[in-house]
Amino acid sequence: MFIRTGLPRQHLKHLRRNVLINDRDMTVSQPERIAIVGGGFSGVMTAINLARLSRHPLQVTIINQGRPVARGVAYGTRRMEHLLNVAARNMSAFADRPDHFLQWLRTRSEYDMMPENELRERFIPRMIYGDYLRCLMQQHLQSPIEPLLVRTGFVEGEAVDVLPHDNGAVIRLSDGGRLEAERIVLATGNESPSGLPGSAELQDHPAWISNPWRSWENRLPPSGGTIVLLGTGLTTVDAVITVRALGWQGVLHAVSRNGWLPHAHFRGIEYPEFPLPGVDLADLGLKKLLLVVEQHCARLRELGANPAIIVDKMRPYTQRIWQRFTLEERMDFARHHAARWNVLRHRIAPEINAQLTTAQLTGQLQVHAAGIECVRADGNRVSVHLSGGRTLAGDLVINATGPNTKFTATGSVLLQNLIRRGLVAPDETEMGARVDVDHTIIGSNGKRSEIFLALGPLLRGTLWETVAVPELRGQARRVAETLLDHTAIEVPNYESVMMEYMI
Repeated sequence: MFIRTGLPRQHLKHLRRNVLINDRDMTVSQPERIAIVGGGFSGVMTAINLARLSRHPLQVTIINQGRPVARGVAYGTRRMEHLLNVAARNMSAFADRPDHFLQWLRTRSEYDMMPENELRERFIPRMIYGDYLRCLMQQHLQSPIEPLLVRTGFVEGEAVDVLPHDNGAVIRLSDGGRLEAERIVLATGNESPSGLPGSAELQDHPAWISNPWRSWENRLPPSGGTIVLLGTGLTTVDAVITVRALGWQGVLHAVSRNGWLPHAHFRGIEYPEFPLPGVDLADLGLKKLLLVVEQHCARLRELGANPAIIVDKMRPYTQRIWQRFTLEERMDFARHHAARWNVLRHRIAPEINAQLTTAQLTGQLQVHAAGIECVRADGNRVSVHLSGGRTLAGDLVINATGPNTKFTATGSVLLQNLIRRGLVAPDETEMGARVDVDHTIIGSNGKRSEIFLALGPLLRGTLWETVAVPELRGQARRVAETLLDHTAIEVPNYESVMMEYMI
């Protein structure tokens, strides 16, 4: 099999099976082979943690498609106006080294003289954060120094199926290539947005963008035209900031059921009244929890403070609260409360919020609260039919409704094949894959897989909060420890880390 690595010639040997001669008995053995499907933050940080923690030889292969390895969708942007949604102080890739990203920033001329307090609170361009991850990858996975205990190779391609056998599995690639591994980590990231009624007929229409995370800037209509953004979340924010940076002078319409744009980060106040000492939020259940939260939000409003402080204070406990919910409570929250939670939880940099406000005040950005009934071709334009009988016509219409969250409707050929054969099963919410506490996949037979592990958005139904760096860095380490069976390694407690380095 020919494997495209994108590495210098001296690194090609990293993909070959390595032979280990045991000094004690001189027996020959093959290092365990681990394949990671997905080369974004989750996949690369899993490999880096394997390299940091392993005490025996491993052959790790990262299978990546599309964007450069380590950048993924979030950090693959080429636009400096796209900023992180989290301050630099909480963006270290390592939970046990909380200032690591800050120290790395000091190596760049833009930040080497910046006062510490200012740097900690700065929202860094996402493209620079991608540079940080690429630097970590080079340091831990591509060093030419010999000998390397963990050898890492890179395959540019799409994994489409896995065929288990007695000693592991064979991964099939879309170009016909094959790769053998004993263990496989699924780090496939966020799905593309779901289709909308009528969108199937628009796939080749010049005014329709089905995937907002692919380049679309070269399809901007002339100034004076109209762009319709379907959704009012973070992807829509990126689009608004992009067209303004490009100097585009037309009108932007953003549509979602509630018409809520993300809120800006803010300076909070001390509020020790929540949660009350001795009260375990995870024991309250959804109805009581909502009542308690509303009471404290009202109290904060009386104090003239932002009620989103409560969301911040809940952050260390969110995953445990979600796991204690019944299935009915989880589905109720997802249907009726998730939109509001996401608006308060996934906030944006103040300077980005200022641009949105300016765009609204000048009339360039108009936000509509309405359901989307369907989208249809209208000559060279696309018409968006809204609830209530309204229609918006766009010279460019972008589906920014957010990632598909129904696992069984995944657009991944690989995941569809694994689901079909029962190697991977949906969790009870159907928001992700069913996993055990150590990230091991549980198949449709109810048994732990001997091959598969998963992390990232695939765990949405299990953990709910599973897309931000503070969660993903912990998951990447835990997956590495599961693979290495390092149960005795001390891992920083998630809740204590989050309490100390609160976003």
